[in-house]
Amino acid sequence: MKKNLRIKFLIIVGVVLACIYGIIGIPKSKAELVENWNRNIHLGLDLRGGTYLVVQVQEQDAFNSEANTQADQLRESARKANINLAEVDVQDAKTLADAGKVAIVVKGVPTTQAGDFRQIVTQQFANWTMTPLNSTDYRLTLKPSEAIAMRQQILAQTRNTFEKKINGLGLSESSVQQRRADTDAELLVQLPGVDDPARVKQILQTAAVLELYEVKAGPFQSREEAMAQNGGVLPVGSKLVHSRSAGNETWYLLSRAPVVRGQDIRDARAEQGQQGTWQTTFVLSQTAARRFSSFTGSHIGDRLAIVLDGNVITAPSIKGQISDNGVIENVGTQQEASDLALNLRAGSLPASVVFMQENTVGPSLGNDSIREGFTAGIAGVLAVIAAMLIYYKRSGINAVLALILNAVILIACLSYFGAVLTLPGIAGVILTIGMAVDSNVLIFERIREELKAGKAIRAAVDTGFDKALITIIDTHVTTVVSCAILFMLGSGPVKGFAVTLVIGLVANIFTAVFVSKVIFDWELSRPVPVKHLSI
Repeated sequence: MKKNLRIKFLIIVGVVLACIYGIIGIPKSKAELVENWNRNIHLGLDLRGGTYLVVQVQEQDAFNSEANTQADQLRESARKANINLAEVDVQDAKTLADAGKVAIVVKGVPTTQAGDFRQIVTQQFANWTMTPLNSTDYRLTLKPSEAIAMRQQILAQTRNTFEKKINGLGLSESSVQQRRADTDAELLVQLPGVDDPARVKQILQTAAVLELYEVKAGPFQSREEAMAQNGGVLPVGSKLVHSRSAGNETWYLLSRAPVVRGQDIRDARAEQGQQGTWQTTFVLSQTAARRFSSFTGSHIGDRLAIVLDGNVITAPSIKGQISDNGVIENVGTQQEASDLALNLRAGSLPASVVFMQENTVGPSLGNDSIREGFTAGIAGVLAVIAAMLIYYKRSGINAVLALILNAVILIACLSYFGAVLTLPGIAGVILTIGMAVDSNVLIFERIREELKAGKAIRAAVDTGFDKALITIIDTHVTTVVSCAILFMLGSGPVKGFAVTLVIGLVANIFTAVFVSKVIFDWELSRPVPVKHLSI
């Protein structure tokens, strides 16, 4: 019996040491102890202060872009099938509400080739519904199911890109989440510890779409000059792109299809060039590198335009074959070069974003919340301890020790999991205290009943724990299920409450059942027999 008790005691000691290490590590001074505590215990926006942004994703931009891409493919497919179309136009969606109503209008389909045209649409554009307008004109609209799936994809990609950008800035405990289910185009961005969100906003709203195009002609001083040089009609497979630099605007005639797209970039970083100016270097993926190497090898002497967010940054001549890397020169300061590299690594946004709301929470409010929450917690704990000691006498000490260990385990788990402690999380901690005491009350009252029934002390303790265990597990399981539903359906603060409560409940099973039982066993295994249990 003593050997078994010794093993259980070592398990408890091991858990305590692991928890203390997770919370404060192994500090060598008071300053290091405070530093470890601040580093391991992550505070949320409502406790630490910072900024939260409500961002609306302009989904119509992505829908319009997709429609234009599909229109280009439709023209190419018709050309290959020798179907002469008079016009393929895109009716852009102007507002977010109309994003799914974007349409492709095809005019002038020869009546003799209408069957072939319908077959192309059916086979290659299955996501679109074709409606005849008359004998020669057709209208293509996205199927409702495809529009819904596309909205979800746009939002998920935007959220993922935001998270990459925020993590690249080194901001910890930040979160990006959907604001409400009924406004699926809005994201809530929480940035604890950020008092000046201007730079973060600039980085988040930068699309950072990097593309490399073959230069056909230019630069031209105006769009009119570019059109005049080509007889008022752009050559097939080309487009005009402007370049704004130092207040001057010029135009380039570029190939319509880019050689390299933003998604081809594998890595990017800021570096200082030979002239002391800052530049951003990028590395391509293996597939893009092979394509880029083949292109540059066959176009030595030609110019290549580097286009960022629809603006020609530079258009240098290709001096030799380039494989998997490139350089964007003269991007400004070191911070601007670093921000550009961060945006390129994170990937491009599928649509532009608009900041609908911005609020800054001062750290003083967070300090007040911590102080008041701490005060409430201490008051509650002291009241519980007093009640347990008065009502259950010496056995109340057992409950107090289990309660303290429960709190230590809960804080350690938050540290190990990297969870963020918020004000609702503190409410979850306080509720856990009540649940822990409730478990001890169930066990102690059951032991009292067994003693009143005339059972021996050890038998009463064993029976009390065994029979109370089923009730404790039942109450904890139902509460955990409720917390799981809160976590799946709730917002950030609700999730924080659910997480802390679940951790506290799991810890309570260990402390109220295992640890409390070990303390009773230790008291009953002493050399002097216990004739009366103080409970």
